[in-house]
Amino acid sequence: MFSSLNLDPQILRAIEEEGYTEPTPIQAQAIPHVLAGRDLMAMAQTGTGKTAAFTLPLLQLLLPHASTSASPARHPIRALVLAPTRELAIQVEESVETYSKHVPLRSTVVFGGVDIKMQKPALMKGVEILVATPGRLLDHVESKNLMLNQVQVLILDEADRMLDMGFMPDLKRILMLLPKQRQTLLFSATFSDDIKKLAHDFLINPITVEAERRNTAAETVKQSVLMVDQDSKFGVLADLLRSRGLGSQALVFTRTKLTAARLARKLEREGIPADAIHGDKTQLERIKALDAFKEGKITALVATDVAARGLDIDQLPLVVNYELPTNAEDYVHRIGRTGRAGASGEAISLVDGDEERRLVDIEKLLKRSFPRERAVVSPSSRASSSHRPAKPAPQAYVKKAAPVDDWFLKPYEPSPSAAKIAEQPSLGPDKPKKQIAALLCRPPAKN
Repeated sequence: MFSSLNLDPQILRAIEEEGYTEPTPIQAQAIPHVLAGRDLMAMAQTGTGKTAAFTLPLLQLLLPHASTSASPARHPIRALVLAPTRELAIQVEESVETYSKHVPLRSTVVFGGVDIKMQKPALMKGVEILVATPGRLLDHVESKNLMLNQVQVLILDEADRMLDMGFMPDLKRILMLLPKQRQTLLFSATFSDDIKKLAHDFLINPITVEAERRNTAAETVKQSVLMVDQDSKFGVLADLLRSRGLGSQALVFTRTKLTAARLARKLEREGIPADAIHGDKTQLERIKALDAFKEGKITALVATDVAARGLDIDQLPLVVNYELPTNAEDYVHRIGRTGRAGASGEAISLVDGDEERRLVDIEKLLKRSFPRERAVVSPSSRASSSHRPAKPAPQAYVKKAAPVDDWFLKPYEPSPSAAKIAEQPSLGPDKPKKQIAALLCRPPAKN
């Protein structure tokens, strides 16, 4: 029980108000080590409570520094949580606010995609817990909006994703700004060789906690593969969404931002409410699309792997891999958006012949094989997948021919002045031109 983990009664009160009484395996294993001040490497499947596994003990560690003073000097940054994506950073900060609502500890989140000036006032007031994406954190450091010299705890959430997204140079710069004497926690859904090297460089004698078998998907998620030609994929997806009814939602993953945007527009044209989340959209646009999806206003949310982590959607029934990810480990994170917290879910992958190699990589990672079922392509699917014939241009846009002057249609009639010239007598036959003799010689030699 949470009551046996040496947490403050005010923190336990917030946990109970959220309806939790028993910790998940990762929480039960990680919290005692964090409270003991040890560096930690924690691995657990997505959706099993990793965020609370570091948020709850973090609040407990910072309670001695809690203050109700209005002075910013009494609220220096004591804990820094780094996340790879904006959505994950927002989710982590929401968890911090949820569990700290009965204790006088301040927190805020900073991320790119919005005006940096909007984030400055909260930092100027002082916060004990700062959640940030690496790039925006360095922007605030360069603007002298914050100081990191009193950080006691550093947490890297989804560290493997940060490496995939190329954040290593930023991480090294941030570490140079932090005190050497600190506690470092590394949480991730997967452990790779790069993560182990990162832990060796950043952590000191870390405790390793693995609550689930390495690189596995939740057992509550039913996974299936449908083999379908690329040209028929959209029609199969549209039929799949229609067959489940507009009340049933789906998170659809693509590899590229361009495909995500085009797919969302095509679904809208087919009468299926949809929107897209990808890196080219502003943060406000992404939040708006996500909120509409959570509120049930749209049926399909099309996303790149920017949404593979950090999206916590209650009771999401279906995840569709419209395109398989380039990295096999991202498949685990994608399907982890469904079947969360013990709920059941389903993940369907639409695979064409060119993606067979990616599917084999996923099977090797999960140590299992998927039956290849051939998708049934209905006539309506073929019609929606094929290119529609071009419509004739509207009559209003047809360029009209310029009116023809009647003068050009009349037979030629010489003008009076031309007639007078024709009547003038000729000067006689042309005389032959005189011949002129020419002497060609070499130029004189120079002296």
